[in-house]
Order: sequence, then C-alpha cells, then structure tokens
Amino acid sequence: MPELPEVESVRRQLAPELRGRRVVSVWWDPYPRTRLSDLHLLEGRRLEDVHRRGKYLLCPLSPPDGRTDLELVLHLGMTGSFRLVPLPAPDAHEEPGSGADDEPGPDRADEDAADGADPDAPTHVRASLVLDDDRVLLFRDPRRFGRMSVVPAGEYRGRIPTLAQLGPEPLSDAFEVGRFAAALAATSAPVKAKLLDQRLVAGVGNIYADEALWRARIHPASRRVGRRRAAALHRAIREVLTAAIEREGTTFRDYQMVNGQSGRYVDLLDAYGQGDLPCRRCGTAMRRTVIAQRGTTYCPLCQRP
Repeated sequence: MPELPEVESVRRQLAPELRGRRVVSVWWDPYPRTRLSDLHLLEGRRLEDVHRRGKYLLCPLSPPDGRTDLELVLHLGMTGSFRLVPLPAPDAHEEPGSGADDEPGPDRADEDAADGADPDAPTHVRASLVLDDDRVLLFRDPRRFGRMSVVPAGEYRGRIPTLAQLGPEPLSDAFEVGRFAAALAATSAPVKAKLLDQRLVAGVGNIYADEALWRARIHPASRRVGRRRAAALHRAIREVLTAAIEREGTTFRDYQMVNGQSGRYVDLLDAYGQGDLPCRRCGTAMRRTVIAQRGTTYCPLCQRP
C-alpha cells in the first residue's frame, strides 16, 4: 500500500495540474458505494488545491460563489493510481449524450484494452473527472480498496474515522520527540504495531516502519522503548521519509505516479524485503517474521529486543 512518500509524490504532481480547475462532469463505478461516494457533488465545483494528510489526499472544493464547504478525499488503497489524459473527441457515428454513460468507465476501458484498440489505455478505471481544460482525471484501482469521497470540509469523524484519528505529520513541528517517547512508553504493544496504527504518527506503513527501525537499531517486536531509543527512532522516521520523498517513493508492483513513472527508492532499502540477504551494516543474514499481521524484516544482531 502506498505510504507517505508515495502519496506525497502523487500530490506534488497532481497539485499544479488540478489547482483551480473546474469539474465539468463525473463518472464513477457504483461499487463499492462506501469508497466511491457523493461524487456527483463535484460537478460545477472548482478544485482549489491538493493537500496531504497521512496517506490521504484532500482537495478543497469551491462552487462558483467561491465558498469552500466541501472536500474531495482521495486514498490510493493498495493499487490506486491517477492519470490525466486528453478528453476523447466525440465519435462522429454516435449521437451526443449526457450523464455517466458518456464518461470513461471500467468496463469500456477494460474492453478496449482486451480488443487491442489501445494497448496503453488505462484499465480498471473506477472514476473519471472531466475538467474544464478538456482533460480527464482517471482513477484506476484494480483491487478496489481506494477511495474517492466528497465530504463536508474537515468533517471526517463518522465518515472516514481513520482520517479523523491520524496522529501528527512526521515531517512537521507537531511530531515532537518528547510526546513521541511518552506515547511509546505508555503502551506494551510491539513498537512496529504501534507505528502502523497511524495514531502515533501519520503516514508510516510497513515499508518505512521496517526502514526506520533498522536505522534506529530497534527490534520491531520490542515492547519497551526508552527515551534514548525513542529519540533515535524519531530521527530515523524523519530521515527515511525525507530520503524516500526525494526519490518519489518505492515501487514494487502497483504504485505509479501521475506521469506513469515508478518510485526510485527501492534500491536504497536497508530492511524491507531484504530477508536472508546480508545486513548492510554488519553482514548478518536478515530475518523475516510477522508482526501485527505484516511481514517484517530485521537484523538479529543490530536490532536487539
């Protein structure tokens, strides 16, 4: 699943393309309803900007009178991606129509690719937004875990509870080392599980939790992390995320940026996915285990409990 560096990289590409654009029309797949919801409210509204909160993208929406009262909330899920494409020219042999049936949809895109009409055409499109500059924003999501929802601005509780409960942004001043250490000391859960639940710090997932714990020399199953090790982990989280953003994230299979390119951090990974390979620090064979239902890789010599 894309984590903070991947989502931030997508945001940086989307923001200059969408900022100030008005949504002319919308099509979306009716399934699953809870993840693609109230998108009809986008029509006629302007996308003011693209912000990020944890692994979510937030787009304030303004109607013609300029009053921002709604937000478009985007989440890539496991396999989501965005692509901007030119608006297709009307087919001269078809009568012009209106509504959802005229927009690019998953069935039409999948069938075109299967027929060989355009081997580069995006498949598994779950939603499309026609913009006022004659381009279409496509949301592609093969496994359907992504989200596009219009909600009242800032009102996430009860609608998107995971967004409402997010901890501080790790690259902001709100991510304060003393509070971070105190929160770790107040729980007996494995430190990796605590990092993954998003309430301690927003946006850190499986990849960068492994990476930060390796840098800080902390075993991912440790249940007691003192102030000194908490400070080292705090510093490692910031270092790893900053480095990954600079290389536009990590791609193993599904993650792509808006321009279709892959993230370039994969060659710099020290822990994640390195099971049985020699530790880059001490040469010991890295081990793989499962913590909080997630595959976890660590060095048995460098990262002591």
